[in-house]
Amino acid sequence: MALKATIYKAELQIADMDRNYYADHTLTLARHPSETDERMMVRLFAFVLYACEGLTFAKGLCVDDEPDLWQKDLTGAIKLWIDVGLPDEKWLRKACNRSDKVVLINYSARTSDIWWEQNKNALSRMEKLTVLSISPEDCDALSALASRTMRLQCTVQDGQVWITDGEKTAHIEPIRRD
Repeated sequence: MALKATIYKAELQIADMDRNYYADHTLTLARHPSETDERMMVRLFAFVLYACEGLTFAKGLCVDDEPDLWQKDLTGAIKLWIDVGLPDEKWLRKACNRSDKVVLINYSARTSDIWWEQNKNALSRMEKLTVLSISPEDCDALSALASRTMRLQCTVQDGQVWITDGEKTAHIEPIRRD
């Protein structure tokens, strides 16, 4: 018998001063049985960082040709493709061909650094691609906020993100890889 996804609920209050975006979001996240709290929370962080009308969680780990999050326009064209982790360079090239903008968020510093060194030449030629990296300390703070029901206040300012549940706060400063 296959294991089922674990459902998490998140209520987000987002104040993104960099983009003048202020909104509340009620989200349902399905955590795949092979997914860690860390990865799930990095997906949630990606939502906070790029929140906009139409941004939704895709099937990600469950489907080979979908990202973790995406934004489509009314015609179904993909405007924004967001992935989390260390995908194959060919996968990212395909994503760039299918969408207007692609964002990849790396985490897990040691493997992320090795992956970047192996792929940076090919990835730097992809004009639509932005690669961000999150430090292990920031991931730990983010993972500490994970619970089946989350009420989080999120502030984005000067490229830095603060996420708090009222008791614990994660300060994430993603690093852009060029």
